[in-house]
Amino acid sequence: MPWPSLSPMDSKMRFIGDYTQEYFDFTELCSRYGISRKTGYKWVDRYEEFGPHGLYDRSRRPHLSPNQTSQEITQKILEIREKRIYWGGKKILKRLSKHFPQESLPVASTIARILDKNNCITKERRRPRRSHPGKPYSVPQESNELWAADFKGQFKTLDGRYCYPLTVSDTYSRYFLGCHAMLAPRMVESRAFFTRLFQERGLPKRIRTDNGLPFASTALGRLSQLSVWWIRLGIIPELIELGHPEQNGRHERIHRTLKQETTFPPEKNLKAQQERFDQFLMEYNEERPHESLDMETPDSVYQPSFVPMPDKLPPIEYPPHFQTRLVSNNGGIRWHHIRLPVSHVLIKEYIGFDPIDDGIWDVFFGPVWIGRFNERIGRIIDERGRLARRRKL
Repeated sequence: MPWPSLSPMDSKMRFIGDYTQEYFDFTELCSRYGISRKTGYKWVDRYEEFGPHGLYDRSRRPHLSPNQTSQEITQKILEIREKRIYWGGKKILKRLSKHFPQESLPVASTIARILDKNNCITKERRRPRRSHPGKPYSVPQESNELWAADFKGQFKTLDGRYCYPLTVSDTYSRYFLGCHAMLAPRMVESRAFFTRLFQERGLPKRIRTDNGLPFASTALGRLSQLSVWWIRLGIIPELIELGHPEQNGRHERIHRTLKQETTFPPEKNLKAQQERFDQFLMEYNEERPHESLDMETPDSVYQPSFVPMPDKLPPIEYPPHFQTRLVSNNGGIRWHHIRLPVSHVLIKEYIGFDPIDDGIWDVFFGPVWIGRFNERIGRIIDERGRLARRRKL
């Protein structure tokens, strides 16, 4: 059984009891209680004057505050703020100096505290920081089980315009599926490029990317418009951890070779640079032996996917025990009598709610877990580290 701990008041009363019994001299008594002689005399004086109540801690508020802001100046600060609701402490201080040129005025931080104390500052609600799914966990065992996509670092062509190469490869066979030169990493052009790849090569099971646009966002589940489209096609987006490009190391190695052989020097314009990329792809896939493939070429190992790209996006289906909701044009849903914010990237998409406890639901978009809904607090939270869990429906 643990020894009971003493409260500060109990220690003071024991000190007074030992003092009145005169078992120890005063110096030794203070040493036993770990206090100075000055503090010991203070406790004794207060006990003799006020009794046990004198040992309670007193307020440390000063009796006088000579530098306290006067009521007149405080009132003027509030008047200025009422007329200029977006002004902060520095602007109000500048205006005060015109009204009270001869007086000592409070600093800007003191004015801010006065405004806060009088409920003149509306605290903005912080946007939640979205958690990350963590280290990618899938290891491909065959072609099209895992593709990798990324934007190789931008560079300028000789006409002075930036080139952003969007690259895609098959992780298992190292087959370089495509390299598309773009003026900017735009979602519409990226989707058109992936559409062409899906039509030519079929659909992969997963696509691994970094956390930049257009692959990810700060929405629930870090979903973006592009990754939502992938999920509708039956492809699971897979994100590497922030600051860990080595988790997509095979694709980064392709970037190194691509940079060495196509950008030193760059071409005269984007069209010429694209032609150089296309030539490199053919050589890389069909002529260049790869050490990790026992000196075989990627083209001899890669097999196109047997899953064709559909002409029309199939509907997402959920198990019968799920509750489903359609995300409206404002990015939210109605849950009984409340409006529940979800995400603008999921507008006009159905999401599923899987009951796991009383008033607690796991929220899915297709097979991808995007958060947990707690009816008591009325919002969806994507708890840190839980995005790694994918539920097979």
